Amino acid sequence: MPRSIRIQFPGAHYHVMARGNRREAIFLDEDDRRFFLHTLSEACVMTGWRVHAWVLMGNHYHLFIETPEANLVSGMAWLQNTLTRRFNVRHRAWGRVFGDRYKAVLVEGSEGHYYQTLMDYIHLNPVRAKLIRPDKGESVLDFPWSSVAGGYALPPTKRAKWLAAEHGLSRVGCEDTTAGRRRFVERLDKRAVAESAKSCGVPLMPEEVDARASHLRRGWYWGTQAFAEKMLKLAEGLLKKTKSRGYAAAPQRKSHGELEAERLLAEGLRAAEMSHAEVKRTKGADVRKAIIAKRLWDKTTVSQGWIAERLHMKSAANVGMVVRRELTKKKLATLPKALREWAAETASA
Repeated sequence: MPRSIRIQFPGAHYHVMARGNRREAIFLDEDDRRFFLHTLSEACVMTGWRVHAWVLMGNHYHLFIETPEANLVSGMAWLQNTLTRRFNVRHRAWGRVFGDRYKAVLVEGSEGHYYQTLMDYIHLNPVRAKLIRPDKGESVLDFPWSSVAGGYALPPTKRAKWLAAEHGLSRVGCEDTTAGRRRFVERLDKRAVAESAKSCGVPLMPEEVDARASHLRRGWYWGTQAFAEKMLKLAEGLLKKTKSRGYAAAPQRKSHGELEAERLLAEGLRAAEMSHAEVKRTKGADVRKAIIAKRLWDKTTVSQGWIAERLHMKSAANVGMVVRRELTKKKLATLPKALREWAAETASA
């Protein structure tokens, strides 16, 4: 079955979900969850994403993402690949961590009802999973791995900059004050008590919406019929476009990740004292190219094909092979001092 098209545009909102391979756990301990949030934070810096809500369950996660630039696909590719690599390294495992392709439901973020229902759906996930028992006096605040305890209940200075908590609070009529944040939690707790655990936070489908096409659990959009028609027109436009056969075919479409990659590339080449002419002449396996390539792959959303083209490293497959083979302690010690310092600085940034 062919993959469905990803509709991307500046200012888009998405409900993103991903499960573990064969529904296995993707979080084996609390450190795995901390690693996830750290990696998500890196992805937000690279892409400019704003996250309106998140929850980390045992074998899946939910994100409510806003993309100021049209870069969901590149950002998610980096996020999922980086999470997989870090999980496998940490647990000495190999292979896939996530199962099928992540799901991304377009959301009408400008419409209050659809925004609010998605927020509640995500934040009440632990109640549906019976990790929180409202009938026993437990609160959604008692689950530490959601953007309630991990963001909305915290003052601005103690929460992640990429979490759009002030915006989310205002959408449900709460101010970003101690009292307003308390009301936000109380509102969710009241819903948890009033609704059955099985369907807590699951929105009822409006009668005028085609239930076959629009739902937070299945389908491809969550919004009004007018929003769906607008998205369909965007999709038709994307399908009519001729697909580019290479990165250079559309140089004018520079995403946030590509701009950041260009900046890092220029910094790395200056630290290595390599001109563009020398980059062309130098072998692809040069250790200076290897360390720059690794930083570009670790810190931006560009593909290995992009890196291979800009550093003249033959092919995308060659980038990974060179990085693994050349970056030994012995060879790293031969790097120019300025390049070693740049590599250390960007690694910790």
